[in-house]
Amino acid sequence: MEKIKLIIKNCLESEKGKDILTVVIVILVGLGSFELGRLSKENSSSGIKILSDNTVPSLENSNILQNDVISTTANSNSINKTFFASNRGSKYYPISCSAGKTIKQENRVWFATGEEAERAGYELSSACQ
Repeated sequence: MEKIKLIIKNCLESEKGKDILTVVIVILVGLGSFELGRLSKENSSSGIKILSDNTVPSLENSNILQNDVISTTANSNSINKTFFASNRGSKYYPISCSAGKTIKQENRVWFATGEEAERAGYELSSACQ
């Protein structure tokens, strides 16, 4: 043990030893930060809870964030719907069409059939025909 103390003391007294110690400290801090980040990711919940329409709690009495309730409500509107459109656009898209993937979930209007979308004033996107 005394031998190791002498080696460390000699390293700290030389410039090269100080440089090596600095590099080792930087590497250890980086690895520690990386591992702490991984630990915090593993222990955090995804923050999304799927609830049926009749079990959505009021926001005052719940720990669920408002965004979770909004996204759950938006997703429940799309159940058994096969077409969607933007509430700001004039085109509608089948769910299998990749052309409408850039439309945000909160801006989507859902339809069960293409005829229903056309009755609402939308026309089928030419990219999805």
